Amino acid sequence: MTEQSTTTTTAPRRRALPPLMSLTERAAQRLEKLYQTNHAGHMLRIAVSTKGCSGHAYDMTFVEQAGPGDEVVVDKGVTLLVDRKATLFLIGSVMDYEVRQLESGFTFSNPNEKGRCGCGESFHV
Repeated sequence: MTEQSTTTTTAPRRRALPPLMSLTERAAQRLEKLYQTNHAGHMLRIAVSTKGCSGHAYDMTFVEQAGPGDEVVVDKGVTLLVDRKATLFLIGSVMDYEVRQLESGFTFSNPNEKGRCGCGESFHV
């Protein structure tokens, strides 16, 4: 008579990952308005390009559908896309929409940034 050993293994519990990035209420409202008007049927795609004094810049374009290299981010009921190559640069970032006296636009609060150029157009990590 042989004795059989049975071993049960369970996969380790994975902790929930933090969101890749998030939106402020103002950014979500502005994107929702853009999606309903000028950019109906499109989604905002965020990438990081190599340019500027500090080496990197945020690149935002409207696209009709997610590409094979896009991460889908849904926050406050609004969907946007992030280029997979930009994820390490954007982890933990918060996108806002600011209205100033002479300009308005989306801004980023990015914990990965180590500095920005003097004109504010580019950053480095």
